[in-house]
Amino acid sequence: MNQTARLDATFLALADPTRRAILARLALGEASVNELAEPHDMSQPAISKHLKVLERAGLISRGRDAQRRPCRIETKPLQNAQAWIEHYREIWDANFARLDALLDELQKAKKPGKPLKKK
Repeated sequence: MNQTARLDATFLALADPTRRAILARLALGEASVNELAEPHDMSQPAISKHLKVLERAGLISRGRDAQRRPCRIETKPLQNAQAWIEHYREIWDANFARLDALLDELQKAKKPGKPLKKK
């Protein structure tokens, strides 16, 4: 899977509130499918479908502990998404800084007139 497809899979997985809740739970430590299904009003097969989406995106992994298959969070895809978002945040910050500078320049160039009335 290339970088673009991995990022697409990550954002697709994060788009659902149930999957975000599952990740929030797994951030506290590994859990079984039953433990992950417990706070949600849905069947175990429905939770399993959510887990498959998270697993395809690389956001979780499943281990094997005797009969139990605990899920755990994987941080690399989240780090990649954060890096992508951070790149655009830097662009937006630079744009806002230029806008602030332009507004300051326009205010300084404005002729002094009547002071604005306070409301």
